[in-house]
Amino acid sequence: MDISSLFFLLCLLQTLSSSASSKAFDTLIGTSLSVEKPSDKLVSANGEFSVGFYPVGDNAFCFAIWMTKPSVPTVVWIANRDDPVDGKGSKLSVSKDGKLHLTDSAGSVVWKTKTEALTISEASNLQLRLMNTGNLVLYNFSSVAIWQSFDSSTDILLPQQLLTFGTSVISNRGQGLYSSGYYKFFFDEDNALHLLFQSPKLSSLYWPDPSLKNISDAGICIYNTSRAALLDDTGYFWSSDHFKFYATDFGTVTQRRLTLDADGNLRLYSLQEMNGSWDWVVTWQAISDPCRIHGICGPNGVCTYDHVSGRRCFCLQGFKMKDHSDWSSGCEPEFNISCDHRDESTFIQLAHVDYYGSDIDFLQNLTFQDCQEECLNWCNCKGFQYRFSVEDGGYNCYPKSRLLNGRRSPNFDGDLYLRVPKAGISNHKMPDEEFRLQCSSIVSKQERSTYENKTVKLLLWFATAVGGVEFSCIVLIWFFLLKTSKRPASTAQGYLGLTAKFKRFTFNELRKATRGFKEVIGQGAGGIVYKGVLPDQRSPNAMHTSDNGEIREHKRLVMLVRENVNIGTTEKSWIEEIIDPMLTDNYDKAKMELLVKVALQCVAKDKDERPTMTQVIEMLMSHED
Repeated sequence: MDISSLFFLLCLLQTLSSSASSKAFDTLIGTSLSVEKPSDKLVSANGEFSVGFYPVGDNAFCFAIWMTKPSVPTVVWIANRDDPVDGKGSKLSVSKDGKLHLTDSAGSVVWKTKTEALTISEASNLQLRLMNTGNLVLYNFSSVAIWQSFDSSTDILLPQQLLTFGTSVISNRGQGLYSSGYYKFFFDEDNALHLLFQSPKLSSLYWPDPSLKNISDAGICIYNTSRAALLDDTGYFWSSDHFKFYATDFGTVTQRRLTLDADGNLRLYSLQEMNGSWDWVVTWQAISDPCRIHGICGPNGVCTYDHVSGRRCFCLQGFKMKDHSDWSSGCEPEFNISCDHRDESTFIQLAHVDYYGSDIDFLQNLTFQDCQEECLNWCNCKGFQYRFSVEDGGYNCYPKSRLLNGRRSPNFDGDLYLRVPKAGISNHKMPDEEFRLQCSSIVSKQERSTYENKTVKLLLWFATAVGGVEFSCIVLIWFFLLKTSKRPASTAQGYLGLTAKFKRFTFNELRKATRGFKEVIGQGAGGIVYKGVLPDQRSPNAMHTSDNGEIREHKRLVMLVRENVNIGTTEKSWIEEIIDPMLTDNYDKAKMELLVKVALQCVAKDKDERPTMTQVIEMLMSHED
């Protein structure tokens, strides 16, 4: 073999090796990816996308696809955005039935692909591959795609990712948060694309402009039932409802993403190089005035916007911010209006303030006085919108049951009249600056996800519940003793003192509680110290120290009480040997003896000899009977 042939062979082997390594790079080799191995990820052949476990909080991970070229990696798809897993033992696996399974450390399935189950032979040659488009595809043995991430988008549409009637784009909860938010981009039943605000309690469409009488006025066609939309690589977006747009850098070859942001606006981003790093630039957005986005400042909130200070949220006069970490919770009133006393209400005029929706009624060509009376006639009327209509040639009245989607704009020619109590709130038109200064502008704080093992959480809840039951039993016994005690206040104090003496072994208390222990001189660890006992008289179990020539003997209080109970005396009751002498005869000996015996059983060394809480109650109740 000559040198040229050898050189050709080496080049061929190198090419084949590179091809094999590239295939292994973007295709899953084996059956699973582990969260504990950062190297367990797939990278597209062009190096622009990665898929694996992405950190989303404290010990919280999601199985995600992200772009690697931007200065800050950009997550474009997440499997388990609302149910993150922990950083130990979690993994993504290709199961025997041909599905992808994401499991947490406890082995619980938190996400899986919604595909038909395959036979063992059909699932034997499955391949999971990350494409150059950012699409994660699961192929069967015939190289047919049986699942792809493009069919289940999160908050982003990538070029070549088709949006259909069966798919939707849902915003994140906030900046840096990956859980599902309150905004949705989708095809509605009318075959047109819409933006929807959908909180746990409220929902409303806000794009295209809902104030238009007909959606066709926005250039939308509702007769094409194919319901499909697509963004291409050049920055052109088209939809079957005839909606389309172009990026400001249309035609440029770069990475792009159409994102429904956490503030409810739909924006197209293009990746551009600036100062040596790649960052995102907005090249199109659906809504120029962000205050037209519903739910942005919450109930009873007002949104204002200008190009200098941007968007700001305020509370109405007489209202306060409900949650200082989240403006979507809105504001709550600091006053109450009684339905039975309508004359106690008055109205404050808020110029150029609009609240969209929640109209109790729509009344045409009404005087201001009549509109005000209409609102007063409704118990749930929070105020009314009053504005001139060019089409109707008069003023229209809109009584409001709720104050939602509020915005303040000099371009809005109507006013809101807020219903408030007469006492404490003035009845004049509020100046613009006064309105601005009376409201809070605290910026929402962002939350951070933390993984919680639901099994451990359930066990902790169960343990807490058991502890609560035990505490409740103790409280019941305590009240039982207080209820059955008939003696004077000094006797009640004796009971409390005796209970405390079983818990605290201080020298002074023991001296008061034991009349026969005259030689107590101090306290040692775990017992009582005596004076004047010779070494040969000490119990074999006694401990002793000799600090100043005096011999000390220690016995635990429980042992001493138990000895008095067992030995007893003929001259006096054993209870008199241990009771506080200051009580004299102001106590019931039988009750006190019963109480001590029950206490001794409860501190028995053998747990099987200790009574249950039910038995304790029965023993105490037996004396009352």
